[in-house]
Amino acid sequence: MHAESGRTRDIHCPADGSPVATVDEADRADVEKAIAAARRAFDEGSWTATSPWDRGDLLLRVSDILVRDKAEFARAESLDTGKRLVESEYDMDDIAACFRYYGKIAGTDAGRVVDTGNPDAISRVQYEPVGVCGMITPWNYPLLQVAWKVAPAIAAGDTFVLKPSELTPSTAILLMRALAEAGLPAGVGNLVLGAGAEVGAVLSEHPDVDLVSFTGGLHTGRRISAAAAGTVKKVALELGGKNPNVVFADADFETAVDYAMMAIFLHSGQVCSAGARLIVQDELHDRLVDEIVRRAEKIRIGGPFDANAETGPLISAAHREKVEDYVAKSIAEGAVLRTGGRRPEGEEYANGYYYLPTVLDEVEQGSYAVTEESFGPVLTVERFTDEDDAVRIANDTHYGLAGAVFTSDPGKAQRVANRLRHGTVWINDFHPYLPQAEWGGYKQSGIGRELGRAGLGEYQEAKHVYHNLRPQPQQWFSGE
Repeated sequence: MHAESGRTRDIHCPADGSPVATVDEADRADVEKAIAAARRAFDEGSWTATSPWDRGDLLLRVSDILVRDKAEFARAESLDTGKRLVESEYDMDDIAACFRYYGKIAGTDAGRVVDTGNPDAISRVQYEPVGVCGMITPWNYPLLQVAWKVAPAIAAGDTFVLKPSELTPSTAILLMRALAEAGLPAGVGNLVLGAGAEVGAVLSEHPDVDLVSFTGGLHTGRRISAAAAGTVKKVALELGGKNPNVVFADADFETAVDYAMMAIFLHSGQVCSAGARLIVQDELHDRLVDEIVRRAEKIRIGGPFDANAETGPLISAAHREKVEDYVAKSIAEGAVLRTGGRRPEGEEYANGYYYLPTVLDEVEQGSYAVTEESFGPVLTVERFTDEDDAVRIANDTHYGLAGAVFTSDPGKAQRVANRLRHGTVWINDFHPYLPQAEWGGYKQSGIGRELGRAGLGEYQEAKHVYHNLRPQPQQWFSGE
């Protein structure tokens, strides 16, 4: 179905500006139609009567389609985002695994029986779908973030309206086709394309939407939460982070260097869990940072299909300007620019939104560089003295999404991990996640969890059913 207004949007590859697609641009009327379709499918259709095992089988069929069409999905993802094709291919494997996980657990939770202490009563807690779900997803991992919402919603028996980023809609379109092929009934899944301020706002405030799930920036998340409060709908928010990577002097040096670079320069730092804050023990600081700087200067930059490229462009001109402003403000406050801090030179970069891997050393706690996200290939470096100092610095942020600790001492690693106020903590590693393990943040990194059993629970309501097996008059009131 085309947008009612007839408006369209041109999608361009951020690596070179080449045209990718022209898609419809929805407005409020289109969103309201999609919400109405989802409402009807939930309230009046047969979807809610579908068994959880059948919903699980549908998800497994989607997983198989993703495996079958991996090359098509990966290419579309790379054209929209500019990320290297190999990274998109890894993403497709993870997305298929997400659908497979929820497909397998969809029919495995029949609720629980609660002990009433009364042999003449049965008490049971059962889990039911929330209803109509509004989903708003970002541009950095377009299909992955969609999968983290769509798969558990289908497993739970919800209907949904999906709004992907207006910059990267291609794989969401392909997924809707895959869902239809797998047998998802009409009206259960609905896709609207358009800008967040217009399309996303409707999903957040509309009374027929029972839950809104958003992944993106903190400021937008606050607006969505405020809009959703008017109808007291459920809200799930994943709002990014300023993630610490704590490296002790006893860490394996080569491993620490390698992971510190991958933590921040993968996908040009456009990762919500990127290890943007390197927090390194004093006695290791100079050696570690010098080596990171040396290697960062050798990182090869290029487009998604450049076999020699190790990282790619930023998503847009506007985002690159935001990263440039972040670096300029950080330097003005006293951060020491060790490398990068500018656009690469050369004709091959002229039409893309490239920015050099950047290292800002000697940043101070509480400074702009530490408190704000760049969401780009910018590593900031802080020092610490001992274990307590490392924990204090790592927790000194209003975010709490993810963090890591590198050390050869298992006891110290576990102590620090236990004290970090972050939703995911890696020990001697960075970035891995599992579909069966919950993902989400403390503090202003969000509300709720994605993935795992808790990720399914976000799309469910818990209902307590108390059954009196031998009802008798209680005679509280005599009636006389």
